[in-house]
Amino acid sequence: MNQFCLITGATGGLGTVLARSFWDAGYSLFLHGRKKNTMEDIINSLPQNSHQQLIPIIADLANPQAAQTIWQQVEKYRNRLEILINNAAIHGPIGKFEASASDEWEEAIRVNLLTPVALCRYVVPHMKERGFGRIICLSGGGATSPRPLFSAYATAKTGLVRFCENLAVELQGTGVTVNSIAPGAMKTALIEEIFHKGPEIAGENEYAVASRIIKEGGASPKNVAQLCLFLASAPAAEITGKLISAKWDNYEEWPNHSEELQSGDLYTLRRITGRDRGITWGDK
Repeated sequence: MNQFCLITGATGGLGTVLARSFWDAGYSLFLHGRKKNTMEDIINSLPQNSHQQLIPIIADLANPQAAQTIWQQVEKYRNRLEILINNAAIHGPIGKFEASASDEWEEAIRVNLLTPVALCRYVVPHMKERGFGRIICLSGGGATSPRPLFSAYATAKTGLVRFCENLAVELQGTGVTVNSIAPGAMKTALIEEIFHKGPEIAGENEYAVASRIIKEGGASPKNVAQLCLFLASAPAAEITGKLISAKWDNYEEWPNHSEELQSGDLYTLRRITGRDRGITWGDK
């Protein structure tokens, strides 16, 4: 029987590519989105296949009950959920932190961090019971370095990556892996939002990057989908607790170095000390 994959934000730019890639690979899908009309368009674009199931789920991840709403739909097929891809994201407020509205800040934290965590709370016991599961969370700009003027988004994404690292350690030996993906800057609605905000609000550098991506194209969503499919596959069974770049990392070689990957801090968030940079005055 084919496996089931839940993709949040399936009506967005990357989400549609993920949906098509996993569908073409033979997975049955739970597709989450906010807009019913857009969801219907995506469903109609997928070729019909009697061996696969496609279940749409409409929910707003800013609602504290969203994870429960999604899980109630998934629970009808409870014996069949192997993969969770936390893909949905919003920027939240863009601009100086002190000028940002607290409700918009909190909404970004909920959509980008709290709801994905809540979904994991539902999914993890089910996956542990089956002895198999793959949790994949999409990271974003600001998770590994400061991203001024995007404080809510960067804070949430950093928290999500660290959450994945913690959960991966807790789930070692259960057959469930947890990883984060750095997708790179893609030509999506998030980039268009930065462009429309302009350099005065989003910052000169962010605006310049958004302008270039809109004109020339950015990172490939297909590369992200390829990485997600790899993490869902048997060769990636020993890869867990990592932040993986869809653009820069030679991840297909990683299964040959599982012991080295798991014995250290490669591809994880960490504090950089003076001794890491050959500085002698900063550490005892």
